[in-house]
Amino acid sequence: MQEWIQLLIDGITIGGVYAVIALGYTLVYGVLRMINFAHGELFMMGAFTGYYTLNGFEKHSSLNDSVPVLTIAIAIVLGMVVAVTLALVMERIAYRPLRRAPRLAPLISAIGVSILLRNIMLRATNAQGKVYPKVFPRTAVEIGEIRLLYVQIFLIVLSFVFLGLLYLFIQRTKAGVAIRAVAEDRDTASLMGINVDRTIMTTFAVGAALAGAAGVVYGMFVTTATSGMGFIPGIKAFTAAVLGGIGSVPGAMAGGYFLGISEAISTKFFGAQYKDVVAFVLLVAVLIFRPWGLFGKREDKRA
Repeated sequence: MQEWIQLLIDGITIGGVYAVIALGYTLVYGVLRMINFAHGELFMMGAFTGYYTLNGFEKHSSLNDSVPVLTIAIAIVLGMVVAVTLALVMERIAYRPLRRAPRLAPLISAIGVSILLRNIMLRATNAQGKVYPKVFPRTAVEIGEIRLLYVQIFLIVLSFVFLGLLYLFIQRTKAGVAIRAVAEDRDTASLMGINVDRTIMTTFAVGAALAGAAGVVYGMFVTTATSGMGFIPGIKAFTAAVLGGIGSVPGAMAGGYFLGISEAISTKFFGAQYKDVVAFVLLVAVLIFRPWGLFGKREDKRA
């Protein structure tokens, strides 16, 4: 029983990362009906921002030792700021001019932006990974055979906090209502007085902020930041969004955790080398038997 609880905890840990990133995909798709394939690179940029911030505190200040919570908070906030800034520039330059173009055009533009950002960091770092400074103790909380790293606890709690805050933002704020209205019918929302451009920018900003924060926390978890680190989590998060029903916020959350738990279980029984295979087999199965996803609507097939 304890072994299954450990697998569940490990799955929720990585599933939380997938869920937070997947929300960016599903928000943008819900509003624009496009897949922002550069979203994984915003996650990567957040991870590098977190590294440089924490490394700077470690080298030039005693704050990291005396008030570690503050340094972590600053790293996460800066990771979000950098990701949001890049997302807004991307939206204005690469996506907005193609808003009325055939869907293939913004998709190709997104892939181009993804490659550009990845190569910028590849050159900036000379293709060398950056090792995160020690922030959390590597000791663990042990309950019987169950073992929880402190960074793991932080990641799980923070992922639930972000998901809860996003749900409240979408459901309880004017900006959230505007996002839902534009997602339902962009032209009608415009006629009702909603600023569509501002709403789309808000959507990009919210999704990017989540990706940037996830990048920082994930970097602390795996202790390394690389220029290619956004690709696999980005693809996995996209898989999670499709599993849950892309365009559905609860679906992205459920899809992320479902995928993370499935990976943890498959690693136990088949080995780590097969966890990616299991993830995409699940995706294919859902697309065959329920192509609109677990929480999506049947009419979403038209998108």
